[in-house]
Amino acid sequence: MRDRADQERQQLAPPPDGRVAAAAASAGSAALWRRHFSTGAVIAAATIFGLSYSLSAPLIAMSLEQRGHSSTFIGINAAMHALGVLLIAPMMPMLAARLGARSLAMLALLVTAITLALFTSIGNVLWWFPLRIVLGAAAEALFVMSETWTNVLSTEQARGRTMAIYTASLSLGMVLGPALLSVLGVRTQAYLVGAAIALGAAVFLALPWVTAPLRSRPESAQPMKYLRLAPVAMATTVLNAGVETAGLSFIALYATGQGWTESQAMQLISTLMLGAILLQLPIGWLADRMDKRRLVMVLALISAFGALVWPFALSHAWLAFSVVFVWGGLFVGIYTVMLAMVGSRFEGSDLVGVYAVMGMAWGLGALAGPTLAGVAMGVNALFGLPGMIALGCAVFAVFLARSRSAA
Repeated sequence: MRDRADQERQQLAPPPDGRVAAAAASAGSAALWRRHFSTGAVIAAATIFGLSYSLSAPLIAMSLEQRGHSSTFIGINAAMHALGVLLIAPMMPMLAARLGARSLAMLALLVTAITLALFTSIGNVLWWFPLRIVLGAAAEALFVMSETWTNVLSTEQARGRTMAIYTASLSLGMVLGPALLSVLGVRTQAYLVGAAIALGAAVFLALPWVTAPLRSRPESAQPMKYLRLAPVAMATTVLNAGVETAGLSFIALYATGQGWTESQAMQLISTLMLGAILLQLPIGWLADRMDKRRLVMVLALISAFGALVWPFALSHAWLAFSVVFVWGGLFVGIYTVMLAMVGSRFEGSDLVGVYAVMGMAWGLGALAGPTLAGVAMGVNALFGLPGMIALGCAVFAVFLARSRSAA
């Protein structure tokens, strides 16, 4: 009866004024354009995050090596980045609430630019340790804000694809950093170019067409709360950070140890990163059309098996390039789908809080990954690195199967 009455009222109602309908359509188109432009701007900022990290890490390491410092000294200095992440991560919900996403992201980019420029004027390398801490803290702030911002701008129907573009852009930034460094060389100009790029990104985010999410309510640091709410997200981040940092540090050494030239080893890393970029869109498409948790499980199991294929694939260059291309895309896909899971479940200060604790998890994974990889390669040069990665993926898959949490 109610449906029939509604239909009759709709039939009797006068048609809407054409000018009102046109204005509404125009407003809708403008809002959609602003959403797309804003998403593009934030994803571009994420690319800058990846670029600044992948540019500064090898640049500072090689600068210290040129000054005659040992690998141990360089390694301790590199660990300061993760320390900066761990120090600022608990404060992220409070900072996001007080400053807002736009102001905090722009501040992080400004601090990144200033810090990179300071490396060119400070000769005492002992000061480079606190500078790396500041650089890590700024990178974490930009990382959390860009992930939160992108999720807020995304719709539920396209969240998987949006986060896939985000992750692919992050990987693209990771590729651009070393590529830019290969052109600039280990010189003062490299630091200044990195600083200029960060400043440019800050100006881009300041554009009036970029829509910023509303400020969340102020909240004190509660890492244990978010660890309980999103244990799968934390485990995914530890796995991703550990394997990513271990891979970037040791894959080239692993390949050269098996008879590859340095040039071929660099090409292998580039191929892996290319897979991490190009395969995210089809994985995001799948995430929007099937159970995300099941997809993560499949990706983890294939990644575990795929890592074990590395030692055999290295005997044939074409097979090795094919394997690492596919493996890189599928492994990074675990993180892509997890970001979509988190964005579907949390919002506001909870979303910022989860991403902040994920930053802490990233710091822990980045500290543990290279250490474990070094030990594993010392035990067995052929199977140590791929065995450690396969074990990590398999343990994660078991944890996912036993966990009842939705994210």
